[in-house]
Amino acid sequence: MISTVWISYDLGVRGDYEGLFAWLDDHEAKECGDSIALLKCSHSGDLIEWIESELRSAVEINKKARIYVIYRDRSTNKNKGKFIFGKRKAAAWVGFGASAGENVDEED
Repeated sequence: MISTVWISYDLGVRGDYEGLFAWLDDHEAKECGDSIALLKCSHSGDLIEWIESELRSAVEINKKARIYVIYRDRSTNKNKGKFIFGKRKAAAWVGFGASAGENVDEED
């Protein structure tokens, strides 16, 4: 199966960018701005499990590494995003807007 995914990455100051860049190059990824790449993955089984396994074997992941994957879930046909390493942190823009309403992070 072939899936299109966007990968957003932040490995920290001492992260293994060389390993990540080699992996992205091997998969013919395209640059899409600062720290974002687009690639087509040929895989069998679960896409996210495949990407996580591939990256673990190619990149030294430390506790500061954050890698987020955006993809279309074939079972629901909805766009999804998930941190496969790391977690969400406070956004730089928090507090600049006029609204303090609730946030909803899901596609209808």
